[in-house]
Amino acid sequence: MALPLLDRPGDFIAGEFANPGDPDEELVIQSPADLSDRTAVHPYAVSQVARAVDAARQAQPAWRRTSEDDRRALLLRYRDRLCANREAIALTIAREAGKPMWEATGEANAMAAKVDVMLGEGAEHTRDVRIEDLPGEIRHRPLGVIAVIGPFNFPGHLPNGQIVPALLLGNCVVHKPSERTPSTAVWIARCLDEAGLPAGVFNVVQGTAPSGQALTTSDGIDGILFTGSAAVGQAIVRDNAHRPQVLVALELGGKNAAIVLDDCELEATARAVTFAAFATVGQRCTSTSRLLVTADVADALTSRVLELTRGLRVGYPLDENVFAGPLIDERARLTVEAAQRLARAAGFEALEPGGPVEVDGHQGHYLRPAIHRAPSADSIVPGYTDRELFGPDLAVHVVADLDEAIEVANATPYGLAASVFTSSADHFERAADGLRVGVLHWNRSSAGASGRLPFGGIRQSGNHRPAGILAGAACSYTLSILGSPDPGSPTVAWPGFPT
Repeated sequence: MALPLLDRPGDFIAGEFANPGDPDEELVIQSPADLSDRTAVHPYAVSQVARAVDAARQAQPAWRRTSEDDRRALLLRYRDRLCANREAIALTIAREAGKPMWEATGEANAMAAKVDVMLGEGAEHTRDVRIEDLPGEIRHRPLGVIAVIGPFNFPGHLPNGQIVPALLLGNCVVHKPSERTPSTAVWIARCLDEAGLPAGVFNVVQGTAPSGQALTTSDGIDGILFTGSAAVGQAIVRDNAHRPQVLVALELGGKNAAIVLDDCELEATARAVTFAAFATVGQRCTSTSRLLVTADVADALTSRVLELTRGLRVGYPLDENVFAGPLIDERARLTVEAAQRLARAAGFEALEPGGPVEVDGHQGHYLRPAIHRAPSADSIVPGYTDRELFGPDLAVHVVADLDEAIEVANATPYGLAASVFTSSADHFERAADGLRVGVLHWNRSSAGASGRLPFGGIRQSGNHRPAGILAGAACSYTLSILGSPDPGSPTVAWPGFPT
């Protein structure tokens, strides 16, 4: 099927869509679901980063002084433009990220819904407060110019969840999307432009790693909101270690565990675990990659998860009744398969071996879900059990009890998400006390989270909660104001100070 290219250039700077006059290279995007489908061609130049940052700096004073009511009204118009273009946005996500249409449409809908959440409950977390009996005030001020670096797996929803609160609080933004999914950022710019956003307040620059590094090391930025891998997040921290004035807020990866106890509801648990392991073909930071299950229920649960997994349909994202599409590129597929070979060499049993999938009429980066059973509860395989694979693989560890499950779950450098399946509130509370994660679900899938709650992890999974309901806190700083005492208050006398 011949599908059209996106009809706008990739860069949006100072209120205009334009290609660089002297590009370094071109981003030629092929759909991971069908390599014959060329979705976009975006010329890019690293020099565009400086132009975008300059445009944002020039626009920031006036945008900061724009009333909150006017900023809210503009963002509501932006929401309406997202709704008007949701089908086209969903199709762009499906083609470039390889997501099936049910999931791409859900992401497009979430972008519009995020505006309401961040203008409602989200804004309450950065509301100015007056403390009458102090007298004092807490005011929230914009950082200034914020760099938003987006991921490929949620190219609309995740950066949008940072862009909206950043703009609401009076910041200007330079957004650099993933070079693998660049075109959703063009839709964000298009919708903001149609909503009437002043020139320079929001900018998009395309490019590969050098463009990202130029942005995150620019002297003109005041904050960095990054979503992506731990390795890149660590590099950003190193590059900014000498600049404490630049806030670096990171939402990174995970090696997430599902803990299943004997008193779980078997069918619901099996469905939730299977979904969490293989939705988005394992390319979610909250995907379940480790199943830690107690012995009495292990065989029955594993059998049902295997049955469900074998029934999942992996296929072309634009076809109906497809659960999961391809991995994002060939390198991702090879990385997952190499890690699985390490696991099998170390004694992990391939209950479901996975492997490439042939999809009729479409050559892409398809991979079947795989399930491996660990030889022991605490089996560790460097390159498999200690790293985020970002692919469709589930490792099953049979544990003796909840205490061992917590110990194994924590035996990872990450600390993003976990889920616990038990009918006992006491067991869940013990797990909540012992697990070192930022997101914990009870009797529900680890994949996904509520936008009305904070989102983020600890350890190598991130800091500062730049996603979820508290995203505004990563876009602002607090100004503490202490007023003069009541005129009737007694005069303070200090020893040795003239009266």
